Parts: sequence; structure tokens; C-alpha cells
Amino acid sequence: MDKRLWNKSAKVLLSVGVAASLWAPSSQMTVQAAAPASDLFISEYIEGSNLNKAIEIYNGTGASIELSPYSLALYANGNTSAQSEMALSGNVASGDTVVLYHGGADSVIQGKGNLQDTSVINFNGDDALILEKDGVPIDSIGQVGARIENMKDVTLVRNPDIQVGGSVVDDAFDPSTDWIAYPVDTFEHLGSHTMDGFGETPAPAPAPSAYYETANGLQGTALKAELHEIIDDHFQLSYSQVWDALNITDEDPNNLNNVLLLYSGQSRSKSLNGGNVGDWNREHTWAKSHGSFGTAMGAGTDIHHLRPTDVQVNGLRGNLDFDYGGTAVSGCDGCLRTTTSWEPPDDVKGDVARMLFYMVVRYESGDAVDLELNDQVNNGSTPYHGKISVLLEWHAQDPVSAWEQQRNEKIEDIQGNRNPFIDHPEWAKSIW
Repeated sequence: MDKRLWNKSAKVLLSVGVAASLWAPSSQMTVQAAAPASDLFISEYIEGSNLNKAIEIYNGTGASIELSPYSLALYANGNTSAQSEMALSGNVASGDTVVLYHGGADSVIQGKGNLQDTSVINFNGDDALILEKDGVPIDSIGQVGARIENMKDVTLVRNPDIQVGGSVVDDAFDPSTDWIAYPVDTFEHLGSHTMDGFGETPAPAPAPSAYYETANGLQGTALKAELHEIIDDHFQLSYSQVWDALNITDEDPNNLNNVLLLYSGQSRSKSLNGGNVGDWNREHTWAKSHGSFGTAMGAGTDIHHLRPTDVQVNGLRGNLDFDYGGTAVSGCDGCLRTTTSWEPPDDVKGDVARMLFYMVVRYESGDAVDLELNDQVNNGSTPYHGKISVLLEWHAQDPVSAWEQQRNEKIEDIQGNRNPFIDHPEWAKSIW
């Protein structure tokens, strides 16, 4: 739909305030049952034409998992020792997947990918892949010490009744027992997985291909400029309407009366919005003093970077730039603070980075404020935020989650634009 036409209808809907009826939870918000999985396992294998190669790993444990203890090893050509090994990084939320992909893969695979590699994710149809935790195998595909001929030119998706990986790596491999086979270059299942007993985690509906059509093939500054043209001119909320909008965008799927707070991750009643201890308020992830836009309609009310946050935690963050290090923050496990910087917990580092990437592209010269990222802290009232080098690391370490994708969908319903770096994480590297 043309943005201008959408905005006309949105103004009518929002003239009486943002209402929950503007966004109804879909199957993407299925409440998950008790998790039967004890650890990660390989949920999809793509061995396609050319360099169309990917491995999907699924977390059905019921808790977020930090990936640094895990690695994926390639045993090529029937060898009994690993040819190469890939250390994993970042976090994967419960019910989410992490997709490892070859850098030369089709753009559809790259758009769903989290971690890029050209050594391990360079397997052929007769190689074995071993998922390890602290050096101990927890799952495998193929057979170490043998060349399997039925894994070429195929996409394999784990059966939904499989709840644990196969840790015996040299036994005979028969895909028909644990896997569903699809024709070569089938990519539609990548990025989500369904496991019996754990609800369903379908991939959120991707952005319509036409939305980014004019950005196809662009790189660097040309891409940044075109993305600005695509996402600008969104419907601008008033600051009071932001309260209602955040009740929708950040609603706790396990308690619809609550919102989930940025940084602390706590679930808190929607009614506890305000400025008192125990309340939540509207955190400007891009500090509103960095450019002095305050709470003005536009940058000051853009819900792509406004998030519910505990009042005291919000006060401690203040207008600090983002960087590593500092002392622990009371009321926020994983938060660290110095006099000039703020480090959020690992499981939202990527979220923070992508919100700031959005703000730089959305607010350019010609808008009320022109925002840019730099590699400094203590930016004060200048329209800059830092540090870009750290934000790019966080973007890579903490991949896009289903939560972010769902939030992106809701925001498009409310204000009519999307965050390109949630839809296409690879564009951050192209621009910066």
C-alpha cells in the first residue's frame, strides 16, 4: 500500500488514540507450552545449488541461551577429524533459531541469516556436521567417517516430534527417520521451527518484497539514502499516544496485562506507567538530548526506538552513549554503567544497535534533526550517538529475534514504516 494512502487511514484510526484493536495477536504470538528440549539441536540443513548452504539451530529449552560454549564442526569427505570449526556467538531466545549461512548464498538465505561463514558452511552433500557444546557433541547431521550420498541438493527440516539431538556422530545416517526432505533450493522454512509440545514458532510475515524494491542492489551511502526515502513520512504519534502504542508493541505474550521492559527484561503491569518508583516510563533509546529533539512529534515519539523501561533504570541510563564496561546497575542484571557510557544486557544488545541504525536512516538532513552515529562517547547535545564500532559488534553478536520481528510488524500497523535492519540485518555492514 502506498505510504500516503496508509497514513490517511491511520490518522482516522489514531484520532481517538492508539487502541489495542489496531493490532491483534496472530499465530506468531502462540503461547508456548512447557519446553521438553534439554539443549539446542540442528533443525534445518540446506545444501542447494552453487553456494546456497545454511544450517539452522533451534532453541526449544524454554530459556534464552548464550551461544559462546557452542560450535559447529565440519567433517569432510569421510574424515574422522574436523576440517574446520566455527565458534558461535550471541544469544538465541527460547523458541527462536540461529541461522548459519555461507556469505555467497542467495539473498533470501542471507536475509534470514544470523552468522556468516565460508569454511564450515561450505559443506557438500557427503560431509558431516557436528554441533558441539564445550567440545562435546550434542547433535549431528551426516556420518563422521563415511561419505553419505543422500544429503546433496536437498533441504532437510527436522521432524516436529524430534526434541533432542543425536550425539552419536559415527552411526549410520538415514534422513528419512528424523527429517522431512524438500527439493533443492527450498528456503521458505528457514528461520523458524516447529517442535511438538512447544507450540509453534512460525517466521513472522516478511516485509512485502515491494516495500524495499527500490533499494535492491544498492550499497553504502546510496542504500542509506534510498532506505530513508522508503521509511520516512511515517504517521507521527503524539507523546501521549506513545503510552498506548507501547502497550501494544511491547506486550508480554505470556501475560497480556503486562509489558516487557527493555534492559531489565521484567514483565510489569501496563497500568504502572508513570514516573514513580516501581513504574515504567518511555525510554528514548536514542537519547532525546542527542540532537535536542525532546518529545517533539517525529524523533521524540518514534516508537521504533521508544521502549518501556523501569523508571529508576531509565534514570540511571540517562543520555549515556553505548559502550562496554562499567559498574553493575541495581535492578538490571547485565547492565553496566560508567559516567559516559551504558552497556545493556547481552540479550538486547542487538536490539539497541538496530534501533539506533534505524534512527540514523530515518532522520536525515531536511528533517527536524539530522542524526548520525560516531565512535565516541560523551556526545552531549550534539545529534550524534556512539559508539558505532561497538553497536556493529552487538548487532552481529545478538541476532534479530522473533520478538523484534513481531514488534516491527506491530509498529508498521501503527505508524506505517519498518526498521530495515530487522528485515535485512546485512544492510548494516553495507552502510557502515
